[in-house]
Amino acid sequence: MRQAIELIEALRYKLRMMGVPLDGPTKIYCDNESVVNGATRPESTLKKKHAAVNWHRCREAQASGHVVTAWIDGKDNLADGLTKVTVGERRRYLFSRILW
Repeated sequence: MRQAIELIEALRYKLRMMGVPLDGPTKIYCDNESVVNGATRPESTLKKKHAAVNWHRCREAQASGHVVTAWIDGKDNLADGLTKVTVGERRRYLFSRILW
């Protein structure tokens, strides 16, 4: 999530430098519910230092209004069609939603 936020902020900065207007926050959809809860709920506890640093980075980006994080069901996640091995009907379903 932290890496995605860093890439999003870099892309937003480049677009602003080229004069492209940006309206509203960038939406991040994640199918890992624990990551979404850890990034969006301030009462979550973190036991590892690297996780705490990443969590603070994600919370900072959300507080500034640059990103909004939401959970999406794994079977509806379009990124799975491009990043995981999918076969048969699931593959056709994901690619039909991407291409059409």
